[in-house]
Amino acid sequence: MTYRKIRNTNETQLNIELANNGQPSHIDTGVGFLDHMLTLFTFHSGLTLNIVANGDTYVDDHHVTEDIGIVIGQLLQELTRDQRSFTRYGSAYIPMDETLARTIVDISGRPYLSFNAKLSKEKVGTFDTELVEEFFRALVINARLTVHIDLIRGGNTHHEIEAIFKSFARALKVALMPSKDGLIPSSKGVIE
Repeated sequence: MTYRKIRNTNETQLNIELANNGQPSHIDTGVGFLDHMLTLFTFHSGLTLNIVANGDTYVDDHHVTEDIGIVIGQLLQELTRDQRSFTRYGSAYIPMDETLARTIVDISGRPYLSFNAKLSKEKVGTFDTELVEEFFRALVINARLTVHIDLIRGGNTHHEIEAIFKSFARALKVALMPSKDGLIPSSKGVIE
């Protein structure tokens, strides 16, 4: 099933589709570095994203980055609500040359982000690295996930961020795998 949202504000115009089918993605956010990270995310998560975005990038990349995180989170929340059978927990350690990142994901219904990453530089090209945390916070809150992201070892800032995106993608992929018994993965019998 494909989930789609259109979000139009004075700052951004977004048209985003999400599916858990591993098909090729088309990503055009207007922010080159974010395109690169989301392409890696789709490859390592097995999710398909089709994104057409316009935003006030003449100001900076903040609004488009955060709003894309919001919409992807909303779409993920719809996907997990409909899927009903998933492993729930996932974790991944990803090295990127000299760097090492770890992400733990719980499809809990309780939004919480612990982001422990001191990135080496303030920019990668023209991209403000503080937007990495903004993106994940928007995604996690709207997807209603509990996520812990830790940059264990740093180095090159591009590598640091790439390791974070890949580790999140891999952890989410594990958490989204259907549970072996097909039951709702909670002793309460429900995840809300």
